[in-house]
Amino acid sequence: MARARLYGRVVLVRISQGHATVLATESDHPAADVLREALHTGAWCADRDEVGDAKVPVDDLELLAPVANPSKILCVGLNYRDHADESGVQAPAKPLLFAKFPNTLRADGAVVEVPSDLSGELDYEGELAVVIGRRASNVDADEALDHVLGYVPANDLSARDAQFSDGQWFRGKSANGFCPVGPVVVLAQDVEDPQALRITTRLNDQVVQDCSTAEMIFSVAEIISYASRYMTLEPGDLILTGTPPGVGFARKPPLLIRDGDVVTVTVEGIGSVANRVLVA
Repeated sequence: MARARLYGRVVLVRISQGHATVLATESDHPAADVLREALHTGAWCADRDEVGDAKVPVDDLELLAPVANPSKILCVGLNYRDHADESGVQAPAKPLLFAKFPNTLRADGAVVEVPSDLSGELDYEGELAVVIGRRASNVDADEALDHVLGYVPANDLSARDAQFSDGQWFRGKSANGFCPVGPVVVLAQDVEDPQALRITTRLNDQVVQDCSTAEMIFSVAEIISYASRYMTLEPGDLILTGTPPGVGFARKPPLLIRDGDVVTVTVEGIGSVANRVLVA
């Protein structure tokens, strides 16, 4: 499933065998979000009798970020023990949550323009991201995955100098374009086990992260359950589940993103999101 531009309109499509079926069309309202609307109305799971047989070639689509205006983008810090170790901090006893904002979202292939004062220590963080499909409030871990629509690859771009000097992570994590995701939401029913997926991050042609989600400290289900105790998770919300070891700032010497570099995050069985970074 994907959000895409088709002949000038933004639509939600189901993709299969090189063709796309249009499920819903996004309105022209500035806050419109066809995925969130479809999750609330049920249009995302419409069968063929409801949407008809009309199909368009995937090549006619411009794939966009799968969600435009989620009510929340939650992230989990230090969710891989080796990443905590390389960062020089103790692994957390409970999920360490922080937030990004919708202005950070970018599609696969989009250019990320970074302000020059945030470009000195710009880092990659490849992650598995969860798209919430059903409202979740105070859910148990053994029921948490029932609230997942699907999964996408994500890059939690981070300006380390701002992140560490500001005393909190807002500026270093939430600049425009600092959360590339997508392009296609692989439905939860098609993912046998979210704790058995390989995450690979490439900086240009160099593999810089390569790890399995089996190494997470807190599983996807545990993260959803924990977050839902304190805030209601709404359809279309995104949860970035943490980055594995190999981040640039922890390397000796550091390996950071420079003007013109391309970062590609691939999650096994889910897809890849690749973006060129330019210093504005």
